[in-house]
Amino acid sequence: MTRVIHTGDTHLGYQQYHEPARREDFLSAFRQVIEDAVAEDVDAVVHAGDLFHDRRPGLADIMGTLSVLRTLEDASIPFLAIVGNHETKRDAQWLDLFESLGLATRLGAEPVTIDGTAFYGLDYVPKSQRSSLAYDFEPNDADHAALVAHGLFQPFDHGDWDAEAVLAESPVDFDAMLLGDDHTPKRAEVGDTWLTYCGSTERTSGSERDDRGYNLVTFDEGVDIRRRGLPTREFVFVDVALEAGEGYGRVRDRVLQHDLEDAVVIVTIEGDGEPITPAEVETVALEDGALVARVNDRREIEPDEEVSISFADPDDAVRERIRELGLSPAARDIDETVRASKVADSNVADRVQQRVAGIVEQADPGAFEAAEGEPDAASSDDASDTGSAEVAQSDGDGQATMEEYL
Repeated sequence: MTRVIHTGDTHLGYQQYHEPARREDFLSAFRQVIEDAVAEDVDAVVHAGDLFHDRRPGLADIMGTLSVLRTLEDASIPFLAIVGNHETKRDAQWLDLFESLGLATRLGAEPVTIDGTAFYGLDYVPKSQRSSLAYDFEPNDADHAALVAHGLFQPFDHGDWDAEAVLAESPVDFDAMLLGDDHTPKRAEVGDTWLTYCGSTERTSGSERDDRGYNLVTFDEGVDIRRRGLPTREFVFVDVALEAGEGYGRVRDRVLQHDLEDAVVIVTIEGDGEPITPAEVETVALEDGALVARVNDRREIEPDEEVSISFADPDDAVRERIRELGLSPAARDIDETVRASKVADSNVADRVQQRVAGIVEQADPGAFEAAEGEPDAASSDDASDTGSAEVAQSDGDGQATMEEYL
């Protein structure tokens, strides 16, 4: 008998709503899965991809993941995993690093046998590359076999990858496919093979209303799949259908009927009623203790007849905004290099370094002085104290900064 926790789509490093506490929530959910694995004394933890939210996780996310995986190592529980679409890199994967440290095993075409069950892996494969994909899995002499894969598989809704074809072309008879990518837990049977999605461990969007969790899968006489829930941050969903004449007051009252302390509040407005200013509703929720508040007004509001809509050239709009910031000539030159460069991403750093070197060699003291004639630029909320070394700086979500390019 083999008992494993089947989890996936942990999306570590995702700073949802630009809120640092949400970034911590994703790591906490993953930590809880691992603590449950130790408490249940399972034979392995199987991760079906998207361990990280993107291919460039922050140092804190990597160190936090290492800490959690060491908990498994201390309990002598193997961590078997594959690579999902969010975290895929062109070169070595983060999972390879963890494997080199003895903290993980990257599943592939060769079986990894755990107590009588052989586990195989199939990383996410872009749709354009699947027609030529060979499912050449090596044979095994285990009692059971499971394929861990990442993608949207048929026969489930929205599937674009035929699980029946994968099973038919594989030389290995699988008892189960343990899947990742779909954040909603699901299961189905294709022939004699069970297919199951474990769902995500945290909500990555306001549309994911079901509780989060993972699967506890047992391979014995057959395949037994049981759902386990996870305690995660509270999401409060407030759905309001406004009648004619109703407006902000009605929405406010509905919001305040709930306990909002430290919760993510998602307000959805439908029906008729008066126009609503989302910021007013969000402020009410935040003042009542919510961590995050978002308002989705799904009504079709008739546009004001005097409102005109124009579709301006986005490049012109960006240039105008850059002009309004009052950047120095050097800063504008570097911004243009980073934003409008036609070279590959890997060469942008070299191009920026060359431009900075050229500017410095010119020894022009005015190159780094802010532009004149923009009276509000220096006090702008969006561009306060903007200088040449901060033109490309991000909001802290892991995007490249000018310092990194230099």
